[in-house]
Amino acid sequence: MKKKILFAVCILFGLMFINAGLNKIFNYLPVPKDMPENVKSMFGAFMQIKWLMPLVAFAEITGGILIIIPKLRALGAIIIFPVMIGIVLTAFFLSSGYAMAFILLAVLIWVLFEEREKYLPMVR
Repeated sequence: MKKKILFAVCILFGLMFINAGLNKIFNYLPVPKDMPENVKSMFGAFMQIKWLMPLVAFAEITGGILIIIPKLRALGAIIIFPVMIGIVLTAFFLSSGYAMAFILLAVLIWVLFEEREKYLPMVR
């Protein structure tokens, strides 16, 4: 039962990251009107670095696809981890989207915990 729940959660988690990555490339979602000004200026600065958003989009799309596939879930979690740290830090310091950021972080920690056996050779 736990594996089925984890699979369903990973599908939703992966689809959210795939959507976020595709939005960075195609800009199909509107910017929220109530976004704080400091967050808007931060994203404006990120957009000035031409290679940054495509790199983050690539990591989100790749990690999202891999985290859906059970055999590749460990690799997907490692790819998404630095992006997730950026999301949590942005939510913590610049915006008020704490709930969603920490829910996504909790899912990622759960995946990392469940896949811990695959990471042991890197630590040894």
